[in-house]
Amino acid sequence: MNFDFTLTKHEQYAIISLSGELIEKSQATQLLEKTDELVKDNFIKLAIDLQLLKYMNSSGLNTLIQLLTKARVGGGEAVLFNMNKKINELILITKLHTLFKISETKEDALKVLGL
Repeated sequence: MNFDFTLTKHEQYAIISLSGELIEKSQATQLLEKTDELVKDNFIKLAIDLQLLKYMNSSGLNTLIQLLTKARVGGGEAVLFNMNKKINELILITKLHTLFKISETKEDALKVLGL
């Protein structure tokens, strides 16, 4: 299965939806470049939708950390939401739940972002 993403800009934030399997660093190159552009354009509040992300490994975790870092360096924040059980367990096992803000739904994620 391949990895894909969509970026949806809104007035004060952007939603990044990930899908497929994120298992190689090279799969995320375009995503990280597009996120740099978002932050440059002052879209520093990111809601990251993981509903369609079936699997990720350490490369996927690294990509999520890079997205969070880009948002925070720009003065914003990133929130993960709609995680399936496997992804949620991976986030818990790696203790990344202490680093990320996590929400169940898009609406909750937007509240966490102050929107």
